[in-house]
Amino acid sequence: MKRYKVAIIGTGGIAKIHADALKTLSDRAELVACVDIDKERVEQFASAYGISQSFTDAAEMLETVKPDLVHICTPPNLHAELSIMAVKAGAWALTEKPLCASLAELDAIQKAEEETGNYVSSVFQHRFGPGAAHLYRLIQEQAMGRPLVGLCNTTWYRNEAYYAVPWRGKWSTELGGPTMGHGIHQIDLFLWLMGDWEEVRAMAATIARNIEVEDVSMALVRFANGAMGSIVNSVLSPREESYLRFDFEKATVELSHLYGYGPDNWKYTAGELADPEEFRRWSAVPSQKYGGHTAQIAALLDSMDKGERPLVSGHEARRTLEFLTALYKAAFTGRPVRRGEIQPGDPFYEVIHGGYGKPGQKVGALS
Repeated sequence: MKRYKVAIIGTGGIAKIHADALKTLSDRAELVACVDIDKERVEQFASAYGISQSFTDAAEMLETVKPDLVHICTPPNLHAELSIMAVKAGAWALTEKPLCASLAELDAIQKAEEETGNYVSSVFQHRFGPGAAHLYRLIQEQAMGRPLVGLCNTTWYRNEAYYAVPWRGKWSTELGGPTMGHGIHQIDLFLWLMGDWEEVRAMAATIARNIEVEDVSMALVRFANGAMGSIVNSVLSPREESYLRFDFEKATVELSHLYGYGPDNWKYTAGELADPEEFRRWSAVPSQKYGGHTAQIAALLDSMDKGERPLVSGHEARRTLEFLTALYKAAFTGRPVRRGEIQPGDPFYEVIHGGYGKPGQKVGALS
């Protein structure tokens, strides 16, 4: 296996999680450079992690270091531009959520991938724990029967101090509220496990926080396989929880955690149609060496070794971003949205709020 040269752009809080994960995988990846427009902060980050080179300009870093892989950990509005810059400089990119601001930006990223042969992967680390992979295999086998009903709740709490950071709470920089920036993790895992979505109906509003973007959204989803699901995204919930539930013909599977899960966070409940011996196999959630960002980065390095597209890029990244766009469109227009209907020429294709999100104006129940 090749040992890859890695750089991080953006050295705020989330960058520490990336750097710690790369330390765990140091036999396969060497963190050689970091970038931040704040010179003092980037130098402190470099010192803390023993990184040999620090920069205040991303283009200069890419030209000087020529990394194999770039981790993009900046505020969301810079993600697409920096992802494209990285692949055009010869690197692959692992970009924090949300990957980009719109389907139009996603198409620009995918065009750059086609032109360069390099790939951009979105950070959706919850897919990569062994518990999720185990359930995915069971679903592919139809071991527990058809999926029938699903719940996906991201009920978190963010106070006014959280939104005092200048780029948060604004459509132009955070790109959305808990739909886009918080619930996106659970939504991606939910859609991956439940299957292709077909139709969404939704509501969104700014109920309590002094921000432009929503602080709550809710959606009803119909899947192509006939299953139905509900989704709640909130930053107003004092008892915080990330909760997913999957009801199959023969069993119920639940995942309850906050920001990361292990084998003990999964719960399997047998239904009356479950064979006891088979149920023991279903509910035997594998132990894990590591999960979260570390597991996703390890999988990405495997893809680099093979020269293959990583899991959460291309079609897989589009499925989730298209769903989020459809959720906003359904909430802001008050009508159901079907998969595939948001195309060039649709205002929601160009910008995820479709023009309904106004600077300084809170989101209403229907705008």
